[in-house]
Amino acid sequence: MSDLDLLTQSLARNVKRWRTERGFTLDALAARAGVSRGMLIQIEQARTNPSIGTVVKIGDALGISVTTLLDYERGPKVRIVPADQAVRLWHTDAGSYSRLLAGTEAPGPLEMWDWRLMPGEGSGSDPHPPGTVEIAHVTAGELTLTVDGAEYRVEAGASVTFDADAAHSYANRGEVPTQLVLTVSVPPPAH
Repeated sequence: MSDLDLLTQSLARNVKRWRTERGFTLDALAARAGVSRGMLIQIEQARTNPSIGTVVKIGDALGISVTTLLDYERGPKVRIVPADQAVRLWHTDAGSYSRLLAGTEAPGPLEMWDWRLMPGEGSGSDPHPPGTVEIAHVTAGELTLTVDGAEYRVEAGASVTFDADAAHSYANRGEVPTQLVLTVSVPPPAH
C-alpha cells in the first residue's frame, strides 16, 4: 500500500471518528467546514485525496489538527517524529513545499510546519476559526506575508505572529528560495 493510500485511509477513518465524537452529522460538518456533503462522503469512504485546503477546513471545523486527522495513534506524552515521517502535503514542480513536522492538541490543535517557497511562488489560505494564531520564523530568503490584503515583508532571521482568522498568503518575491518554520494554533471548538 502506498503512502498516499495509507494517508487516504487514515483520513477516512479519522474524519468519521472525530465527526462522530463531536456529534456532527455529515450535513453539519459540511456546513461548518464549507465543503460539500458529497466530498465528506468520498473522504469518509477513502475514495478521494482532498486538497490540503479541504483537509485544513475539516480539521478547523472539527477543532483538531491536521496531524490528528492523518494519524489515529495517540501515544505517550513524548512523540518523536522522524525526519522521514514528516508529511509533505503541498508541493510544486519548481520545488516549493510544505511539510507537517509535528502536531498535537494543546488544548486545541497546534501544528508545526516546514515551508519552502521557490522564487515567484506562493500559497494562499482561507481564514481559520476566530482565535487562530500563526507564528512564522524565516530561516532563509524573504517571506512576503499578506494578511487581510495588507502585505508584510519578513527577512531571514526575523519572525512574525498574526491572527489567522483572515485570508492570508505566503509568497516569495525574491530571487532565492525562502525557507520558514510555521506554527499554527487553533482554539478548541465551541460546542
